[in-house]
Amino acid sequence: MIKVGIVGGTGYTGVELLRLLSGHPHVQLTAITSRKEDGLPVADLFPSLRGKVNLAFSAPDKADLTRCDVLFFATPHGVAMEQAPALLAAGVMVIDLAADFRLKNPATFEQWYKMPHACPELLPEAVYGLPELNREAIRSARLIANPGCYPTTMLLGFYPLLNANLIDAGTLIADAKTGVSGAGRKTEIATLFAEASDNFKAYGVSGHRHAPETVAQLQRFSSQPVSLIFTPHLVPMIRGMHATLYARLTSDVTNEQLQALFEEQYKDAPFIDVMPFGAHPETRSTRGSNMLRLALHRPGNGDTVVILVVQDNLMKGAAGQAVQCMNLMFGCPETEGLQHTALLP
Repeated sequence: MIKVGIVGGTGYTGVELLRLLSGHPHVQLTAITSRKEDGLPVADLFPSLRGKVNLAFSAPDKADLTRCDVLFFATPHGVAMEQAPALLAAGVMVIDLAADFRLKNPATFEQWYKMPHACPELLPEAVYGLPELNREAIRSARLIANPGCYPTTMLLGFYPLLNANLIDAGTLIADAKTGVSGAGRKTEIATLFAEASDNFKAYGVSGHRHAPETVAQLQRFSSQPVSLIFTPHLVPMIRGMHATLYARLTSDVTNEQLQALFEEQYKDAPFIDVMPFGAHPETRSTRGSNMLRLALHRPGNGDTVVILVVQDNLMKGAAGQAVQCMNLMFGCPETEGLQHTALLP
């Protein structure tokens, strides 16, 4: 059994990890930390886990995290990088769901997250945890930087075209929407029901911290400089993400060839569903599952290809993807504990 700990188990990604790991056949939940809820049984805070999780929360200074084989950090940015060096030295693998290890350049990290990096010496070792692009590296990793939710949609949507050198890397556009759970389980006026309901708005238009992460990863697959215009939006739903991606074709290619490119690229990806050309994937078709669905369009048969991508921001966009990485790291089937059908209605 894999002895698993979760640091920061009271947020939305924390409870989603608990839901997934409590039903994983190869996992033994060993430690769940929370300063505020120290001593409280997990099932008292999350009744949905009654009969599934029998542990109580422990304050971080009381929990012996070195008993674990792997630790998930479902914490704010800046926490994992403080603790990772000692944990790795003790032989504990680390999967960080925040941004501490996503950016290789510590100066870029400090620019976007307004804090110095605590262990820049570990940045070269950290593996970006997107299995569809980094599967083999994840298998041998001990430190995983779980991707952001928005970058997951953008990277998996743009990658086949960029890798095949079919599009202009300097004119990429992403128009993306997410539900309010993406803001986390904290009290903020903007995400109160009376504020977010019956409302729709853009944010981070002048610059969003997921943009440099996405560009850095896309640049790995392009000989051209990558430029991305990325505009996120908040929509009045709890969970779900929809990204509409635009790219300009630079090669003469048919719609059938575009479709075949994506189908071939993701034929062995159990959590990517390439829908028929011209389909319209819906966020509810992925809700509660680790599936990402995408479809291609080509308006007027012109030189612009549009990729529609949907996922559950808490699953493939966060906790589900982290468990997918854990499976690879410990030699489990990639789909273990993640074969949930989406919830409908």
